[in-house]
Amino acid sequence: MTVAVLSPDNDAMLVQSPSPSVHGLNLLAAGCFREALEPLRLAFRLGDTNPATLLNLAIAEDRAGDRPHAQNIMNQVAARWPDWDEPVLRLAESLRAAGDHAAAEHAYRRTLSLNLARIEAMVALAGLLLLRRQPESARDLLLRACDLAPDNAEAWNTLGLSYQATAVADLALAAFRSAQRLQPHDVSYAVNGVDAAVLAGEAEAELDRLERACERDGLNPAHHAARGMLLDRMGRRADAIDALEVACVLAPDAIAPMRLLAGLLARSSRVARAETVLRRVAEACPDSAQASNDHAAALMRMHRHAEGRAILQAALDRHGPEASMMCNLANATVCLGLQADAVSLARQVIDLQPDAVLPRRALCNTLPYLHGTSGQELLAAMRACSAALPRTPQPPLCNDPDTDRPLIVGLLSGTLRSHPVGWLTVAGIENLDRDSFAIVCLVQNAALHDPIARRFHAAASTWVEVDGLNDAALIAAARAHKIDVLIDLGGYGDASRMAACANRLAPVQIKWVGMQAHSSGLAEMDWFLTDRWETPAGFDALYSERLLRLPDGYVCYSPPPYAPAIKPLPALKNGHVTFGCFNNLAKITPELIGTWATILQRIPDARLILKTHQLSDFATADRFVSVLAQHGVARDRVETRGSSGHRAFMGEYNDIDIVLDPFPYSGGLTTCEALWMGVPTITCPGEIFASRHSVSHLSNAGLADWVAGSMTEYVEMAVARAADLPALAALRADLRARVRLSPLCDAPRFGANLGSALRGVWQDWCGRL
Repeated sequence: MTVAVLSPDNDAMLVQSPSPSVHGLNLLAAGCFREALEPLRLAFRLGDTNPATLLNLAIAEDRAGDRPHAQNIMNQVAARWPDWDEPVLRLAESLRAAGDHAAAEHAYRRTLSLNLARIEAMVALAGLLLLRRQPESARDLLLRACDLAPDNAEAWNTLGLSYQATAVADLALAAFRSAQRLQPHDVSYAVNGVDAAVLAGEAEAELDRLERACERDGLNPAHHAARGMLLDRMGRRADAIDALEVACVLAPDAIAPMRLLAGLLARSSRVARAETVLRRVAEACPDSAQASNDHAAALMRMHRHAEGRAILQAALDRHGPEASMMCNLANATVCLGLQADAVSLARQVIDLQPDAVLPRRALCNTLPYLHGTSGQELLAAMRACSAALPRTPQPPLCNDPDTDRPLIVGLLSGTLRSHPVGWLTVAGIENLDRDSFAIVCLVQNAALHDPIARRFHAAASTWVEVDGLNDAALIAAARAHKIDVLIDLGGYGDASRMAACANRLAPVQIKWVGMQAHSSGLAEMDWFLTDRWETPAGFDALYSERLLRLPDGYVCYSPPPYAPAIKPLPALKNGHVTFGCFNNLAKITPELIGTWATILQRIPDARLILKTHQLSDFATADRFVSVLAQHGVARDRVETRGSSGHRAFMGEYNDIDIVLDPFPYSGGLTTCEALWMGVPTITCPGEIFASRHSVSHLSNAGLADWVAGSMTEYVEMAVARAADLPALAALRADLRARVRLSPLCDAPRFGANLGSALRGVWQDWCGRL
């Protein structure tokens, strides 16, 4: 749709209108929205009542960020010229951009009541219906649009999306091909055809077609971009990146190829290069909210949350409320230790889009960090998020209900590598009986150069890279492998595939490590892998799943082979005790800081070291030190440390005497790492699953006496432990050996326990038929 508009009854407006309106129209058409405001406002003040001038002013106000004022003008124009469809259509676009989908749908339908043949309204309404999970209604509207305007590429493209949403792959592919024929240089249309070809089982044929197209029309970036995305779907990531690089060279000013390239680079763990590309996109499109959002997301993946947050806040100030930016802002905010602000943001987005999944995911990912969140409150949020997930009818699963046959176990994850998920699960998977279990890894962000990823790959009987597959394609791929028990290792995190799980990938589905903050809330998730410390007796009502309690811990830690040697207790050399916390700042709440300040006041010579990625940012680090200073802790008693490599990270535990666990979200992998480095952790578990990780790890390592029953006991335990340096020194000297022999690191024992649990849930399923 064009940006600027002409009068409904005066196509010669550019000649007849006063000069300020002409100047404003020209600026608006050129995309200079803020610059267009002054001449258009001047025209209005001079008495120009041409409806097009008023509507162009509204469009400029809208694009410059003042949506309420813009919508007020649009409504006035619509009321004054009730037979003109343009102001109603522009109102619909503004409402949709603001996230008010219900009001936008109403406005689109009003537009069509005024002009049954308004193709832009048909296509836009259909796109909105797709967002609202009504693909059949969208398809019917688009078939009419394509019949009325067979040369409208966007109508054909959106028709393809509607068929794809209902898994009608052949018709989707035909529709995308029609769009490509009409606009052969459009990258988006070409790339959409890739997913349809994969879903239709025509990946090889489509690759052959695209390679011939690249030979025939080698300067067309759309062919190279589509070929790159298809190669990625086929597991040829390096070749895919090369193809996208070619597309970017051919169209150096085009945004779509750069964004696609950045996505592949980010999924290849080349996030720094992705950030460079997305920064170029943002600089080329300073008025693009999406470009700012993408750039901020890349910065957040690099743990540069303060920079990402600043970009998102500036974009929201400029463009007004936008759901995906607000969700990213909530995530960046919680990662900077501003939990209440983050939860408030997530709730605001839910108010904007109550039926959407993304805002509810943001709430699920921020609420566990907020002090005072109850298990029931978090379960309710998870259930609400689950209820918003799209579900489509699926054929019944026909797995053989033989209780004793070898089972196919699927692992669904984007983090099967050196990551908390990898360190805490790979040993257990490796030690499953291979005669009884075959492992199918459904992998996103595969990184086979990574040592943990290579261990997963070696343990798997089948390795399937599912990057880029939409939910329908992932469901089809998973079901094709006849998985008996599916284990989700992603939850509602960055690489979440819970929408696919909601459509049931296997007869039995289990939630395990990976954003396992609490219950998934998903009705189709049958079991939740846990232990008696994470979920004691009486906790079952806080979970939507049945609790699958392992006899020891719920994870098995794989210590890194390069972990440094443990040095003597630093307090013996320093003359004072040094407390430490190496956890994500999202876990450092105001209440926790107050508790730490109390401990430091009780032990006047004690020191505190905080270390995590976000503290590489000076302003962020200074804020935390300042808050402790407000509690009476001198600045020179608190040291902040930023990012480092994992070996160095582990080595810095040699500077710590005692770890102070955060609450309400406790340490997980960090507690295991501290134990391996000879440093005990004081923890205070709560009600939610995330608050109880450390009590599980400590209990399995034989240190249940380091678990406090209250905040008061947490403080008293810290003071008492810090006063007994001989006991600390003896424990430090012996702790790695104790942990090595404990259930926490006993991989064969854990593998046997896990195998028994998997066999048990399978037998349960068979018995229910």
